[in-house]
Amino acid sequence: MSTSPPFSFMQIPKFSPQDAEVLGTDGHLPALPPAHLTPHSLRASFNRPGLTLPQAVHEPSWSGKPPKPASVLLGIVTRSEPTVLLTVRTAHLSSHSGQVALPGGRQDEQDADEVATALREAQEEVGLHPQFVSVLGSLPLYVTGTGYKVTPVVALLDPAMELAANPQEVADVFELPFAHLMDPANHRRHAIEWQGVHRQWLSMPYPEAPKQRLVWGATAGILRHLYDYLQAAR
Repeated sequence: MSTSPPFSFMQIPKFSPQDAEVLGTDGHLPALPPAHLTPHSLRASFNRPGLTLPQAVHEPSWSGKPPKPASVLLGIVTRSEPTVLLTVRTAHLSSHSGQVALPGGRQDEQDADEVATALREAQEEVGLHPQFVSVLGSLPLYVTGTGYKVTPVVALLDPAMELAANPQEVADVFELPFAHLMDPANHRRHAIEWQGVHRQWLSMPYPEAPKQRLVWGATAGILRHLYDYLQAAR
């Protein structure tokens, strides 16, 4: 087990993502059509041989320390109109508190691989039993500025799943339309200058009732990573 001191988030500037200036959207890029968002098409995309994968993403580090391995489960619920399973992190957590997130976390020594980490974390956070999960594959690494080397594990989720949020980690569990998240017209671009480094980030607002949601930061970046992958697979 590592004896290094805990990561300090005091270096990260305080700002409101809801109020951040929008520099533009990526509406010039095509939305993925519904036919490419079905379980059959998604399986074909991840089984396609010789597909050129998008490059790994490396955000500028806030600390300069080596990133820790982690996984998230990018779960697509196979409803008549597919959705993506998301959470809101509780306000008392030391990192990313109150943010919209994908279920996931740091890799433990007992985890067999990155997929095992994603499945374990999803079960611990939202009570998602692995029997309702069909793993399609993994996207290239997404290295966050907050010190994590994340493997996004993409999976299909059975709508019959029963979820129960762990109140110590998750304040809310919800789903957003997959088509909305796979339309670059909904991908807003932002930037921030901090300690001499220019940092760019994405947000994906969902303004529909009953609850408005804002996906941003690494979660938005990972969803964009999936869009790039599926666009290349068309």
